[in-house]
Amino acid sequence: MSRLLATLLLLFSINSALALRICSFNVRSFGESKMENQKAMDVIVKVIKRCDIILVMEIKDSYNMLCPRLMEKLNGNSRSTTYNYVISSRLGRRTYKEQYAFLYKEKLVSVKGSYLYHDYQAGDADVFSREPFVVWFQAPQTAVKDFVIIPLHTTPETSVKEIDELADVYMDAKHRWKAENFIFMGDFNAGCNYVSKKAWNNIRLRTDPKFIWLIGDQEDTTVKMSTNCAYDRIVLRGQEIVSSVVPKSSGIFDFQKAYKLTEEEALEVSDHFPVEFKLQSSKVFTNSKKSVFSRKKSKARRT
Repeated sequence: MSRLLATLLLLFSINSALALRICSFNVRSFGESKMENQKAMDVIVKVIKRCDIILVMEIKDSYNMLCPRLMEKLNGNSRSTTYNYVISSRLGRRTYKEQYAFLYKEKLVSVKGSYLYHDYQAGDADVFSREPFVVWFQAPQTAVKDFVIIPLHTTPETSVKEIDELADVYMDAKHRWKAENFIFMGDFNAGCNYVSKKAWNNIRLRTDPKFIWLIGDQEDTTVKMSTNCAYDRIVLRGQEIVSSVVPKSSGIFDFQKAYKLTEEEALEVSDHFPVEFKLQSSKVFTNSKKSVFSRKKSKARRT
C-alpha cells in the first residue's frame, strides 16, 4: 500500500469518527407509559446518544414534560456533552396529536431558526396530517456549515400526496431563509402497500434528480421479522451537503442486534429502526485535501 493511500485511509477513518451523525427515529407512541418502561428507555437513551442530531417522532405528551425528563436522562451530571432540544406544537387534525422534536449536542450544533409549515395553500389545503416543523441548524465544525431539516410523519393512506408535497415545503423554506442545503427525513410510510411502484411517478421528491435519496426502496426499516418495508427515509437537496456525506455512512441502525434484544423486547422500544447518515468534519475534510495536495507537490519535486 502506498503512503498516499495509507494516509487517505487514515484521514477518512478519523473523519468518520469526528463526523456529524444525523438520525431519524419513530419511537412509536412515545409518552408517559414508555417513559416509565425502564428497559425501553435505556435503549432509547443509548440510541439518542449515538447521534449528534436526532429527529424523534410520535411524541404524545399533553403536558410537555417528556423532553425535559429526557434531557435529565441524557445529560445527568455531564459537563462535556450536553443535549438541548427544539420541539413542535402538538399536531394532528382531530383529538389524536403528535409532536416532532430535534435533540442535538450543543457543542456541535445550534438552532438558527424554526417554523411550522403553513399548510393552507389555495386549492391545496391541509395536505399534511402533521405539518413539517422546519428547523435551520448551524454546524461550525462540519464541512457544510448550515442546513435545514424538514421532518415528516405521514398518515399511511395519504403518504404519496404528503411526500410529494415536501417539494412545496422545500420551496417555501428556501424562499424564507435563502438556504441551500436541505435534509428531508422521517417516517414517510414510503414502502409496501402505501407507495406502489407506479405512485413514485407522482412524487416530485423522487422524479426530480436533484433530490438524493440515501435510504433505498430495498431497505427494511421495520423491527418485525414478518415485515420488510422501507418506511423511514432520508433525502438530501443541495450540492454542498450531498458532497459532504461520509461515504457508506447512511443506513439503518438495528438496535435489536446491537443491544442483543429479543423481537418482543425491541418492539417495546419501537416497531421502527432509526435511519441515519454522517456529514464530514470540516477540519478533517480540509486536512485531507491539504495532505493530498502537499504529497502531490512533494512527488512533483522529486521527479
